[in-house]
Amino acid sequence: MTVPFTELRKKWRRDPDYRREFEAIGPEFRLARELIQARVKAGLSQQALAERMGASQPTVARLESGHKPSLRTLERYARAVGMKVEIRLVGE
Repeated sequence: MTVPFTELRKKWRRDPDYRREFEAIGPEFRLARELIQARVKAGLSQQALAERMGASQPTVARLESGHKPSLRTLERYARAVGMKVEIRLVGE
């Protein structure tokens, strides 16, 4: 019997360990979402962005899937989409 994903997700969200881990990766997913939005707004495919960055398409795909990039890589990505990187510290 197959359990619908929505039911599994409800079950997982009640698990404190799951919630803690899910919240811990939140910043990576927010960054990934911002990168994708910037690329789409610039009208670029992953391949076109990779060429502008001097990187490969799989590198762009990894960045957009939540892997933590270096500051240098973020700056290259930002330049390629006509933006700049801004880093801030915020309270918890």
